[in-house]
Amino acid sequence: MSHKNNLLEKTEQSENRDLTLSHESQNKFTSVPNKPTDVLSIFTLLVILFFSIILVSFTIFTIYHAFNNNIISGVYIKGIDVSGLSTSDAKYQIDNYIKNNLPDEIKVTHKNFETTISLSQMNISFDTKGATHSAIQIGRQGNIFENSFSILSTMFGKINIEPNITFDQELLTKNLEDISTQLPDAVKQSSYYIEDRELIITAGKSGNVIDIPATIEAIKDSISTFSCQNSPVQIVVKTQQPNEINVEQIYHEIYKEPVDAYYTKEPFSVYPSENGIDFNISLEEAKAIIHSQEKDEYSIPLKIIYPKISTNMIGTEAFPDLLSTFSTHYATSNRNRTTNLILAANKINGTVLMPGEIFSYNKVVGARTISAGYKEAPIYVQGRVEDGLGGGICQITSTLYNAVIYANLEITQRTNHQFVPSYVTASRDATVVYGALDFQFKNNRNYPIKLVCSVSNGIANFQIFGMKQEDEPEVQISSYETGRTSTAIYSEAYKILKRNGQVIDRQLLSKDTYKRH
Repeated sequence: MSHKNNLLEKTEQSENRDLTLSHESQNKFTSVPNKPTDVLSIFTLLVILFFSIILVSFTIFTIYHAFNNNIISGVYIKGIDVSGLSTSDAKYQIDNYIKNNLPDEIKVTHKNFETTISLSQMNISFDTKGATHSAIQIGRQGNIFENSFSILSTMFGKINIEPNITFDQELLTKNLEDISTQLPDAVKQSSYYIEDRELIITAGKSGNVIDIPATIEAIKDSISTFSCQNSPVQIVVKTQQPNEINVEQIYHEIYKEPVDAYYTKEPFSVYPSENGIDFNISLEEAKAIIHSQEKDEYSIPLKIIYPKISTNMIGTEAFPDLLSTFSTHYATSNRNRTTNLILAANKINGTVLMPGEIFSYNKVVGARTISAGYKEAPIYVQGRVEDGLGGGICQITSTLYNAVIYANLEITQRTNHQFVPSYVTASRDATVVYGALDFQFKNNRNYPIKLVCSVSNGIANFQIFGMKQEDEPEVQISSYETGRTSTAIYSEAYKILKRNGQVIDRQLLSKDTYKRH
């Protein structure tokens, strides 16, 4: 019985132990589903913490930039970092940078042609005020999210602002138009001039002109990048055909009715005569000459229409007083030179200048050409005496120069010779070269003057007539050498004004240097 009870007790203990193990095992399996819930909770906490940090950082970031009055980080103007600067400091820095890098003038080139353009004359300027204003606006133009995004993207991406360039476009355009005519391959428009009794029309030739808008853009780009410091701007050109010769337009431009000379006594004034001019053939015949064949040059005959009363006809009544006279001598044996003297003198003879009018020797005498009748005669060429067309006419210039001084007229342009000429002393001469050197003077008197010139029997003479003023001063010329070297002669000339024998004024005419023969 006792054994049986023991066995039953053991069996119950075993069952209880198995039941306990079964519960423990069940508890183990039932505890696994609780772990994902714990992880999710931790993840949620981390996410909340992360976004809290972001929110706090964003708040701090936003508050900081809301109270920051300077340019944000990552902003550049013309490549200069202006981060953290005020607008005034940024403008000062950029202005200095531009001032130190912008040259006074730029070079512009086309093939072998080169010239310069002054930037100060073009009023070139950079809108640095506008640029700094744009810089300070970055990150401040939207809501807090847009501004913050703009600030962050600028910090990492950077922004460069180029100031607008302003300039005097009209002045720059005119400058480029002038340069366009100087190009070696520039288009040549047809032109004309009058020589004696012929109208000479020169045909134009195709060539290049400056493409103004494209060249202006190239100049702006060169200035903006400061490449003009070291590299010239390449001129942009385009091909252009010359305008067709318009004979009818030329006719209306040159046609002129004659004008009779006359004068008035109260007030005293002289009105010089003017020759008229007209085609010596019909307009249709002139057009036929141009269109008959293609040539470089065309000639249309002209006729001079003379007035009924010329200035010479009113003579001494209009020009009662001889204001001055001066003569020089020439060798009649040199016929070519004598011919040149006569031709030049005849062009000037009878010229009347109104008060304030300027006399131009080259304009009055014209080009010294074979067709005008000029001959080969000795001239000075680079320190040597050679035969040249129109040689000798500077004697007429020098003779007139002295007569002008004695008439107390104002010299406005005069150049001395390379060597002291034989017909006047040092500093009493004047030379001319057509298209290069001119002799000019102004009638600074109150009344008209008349130039009378003659060349004959070895004497070239000028007389200047007009009306003497009250207390007309006596004019003397004092000229003398001031020194010599083995290669040069130095001299000076003065105009001395006297009244009643007393010097009232002494004026320097010129200081000159001549080569020695």
